[in-house]
Amino acid sequence: MELVYTGKTKNVYALENGNYLLKFKDDCTGKDGVFDPGENSIGLTIDGVGDVNLRMSIYFFEKINAAGIKTHYVKANLEDTTMEVLPAKVFGHGLEVICRHKAVGSFFRRYGEYIEEGADLPAYVETTFKNDEKGDPLVTKDGLIDLGIMTAQQYEDIKDMTQKITQIVADDLKEKGLVLYDIKFEYGYDAEGKVMLIDEIASGNMRVYKDGKYIDPMTLSELFFA
Repeated sequence: MELVYTGKTKNVYALENGNYLLKFKDDCTGKDGVFDPGENSIGLTIDGVGDVNLRMSIYFFEKINAAGIKTHYVKANLEDTTMEVLPAKVFGHGLEVICRHKAVGSFFRRYGEYIEEGADLPAYVETTFKNDEKGDPLVTKDGLIDLGIMTAQQYEDIKDMTQKITQIVADDLKEKGLVLYDIKFEYGYDAEGKVMLIDEIASGNMRVYKDGKYIDPMTLSELFFA
């Protein structure tokens, strides 16, 4: 295996069969030793977090693949905390796609004069560039198309896939008495330009509440697999 990328929470290796291997780490984003999925730098290490993130990713990727939605997931090995994935190109220098069921977080900070905090949203989809220095700026559909980052069809595919995947996750959490407020995804595309879900689906990428109280990612993982 050849190490091709060292990430904050995962390392990426090239495999001889043309696929890639993601090695999940126990490093977490945060600040001053406190876990925070919104931070852009590594703040602490939590034993076992790589394992639980991989377990949740396997669970949802298999479910999403079974629903006929294209992802990069091939298989995983829990013993060495790795996941084999299909090759995919990212949009631009990396794009994050957020689906919101509730008006909280940065959405409410931006638009609070028009909506109450915690109000329902109809699977609202927004896109941001992955750029730590610029604070992950928002970008519109027209911006993505005009900048040559994706086609109009790719955008519509991403929006449709995002809303369907979010509903799969939300329904699963609801069965456990949990409410999904919002969730973050990443997408890439194959050699033919077809969109696929990439990266991971872990507790640190979603905002979940139980009985009106926020559930931190590590507690969420424990509840999910209880």
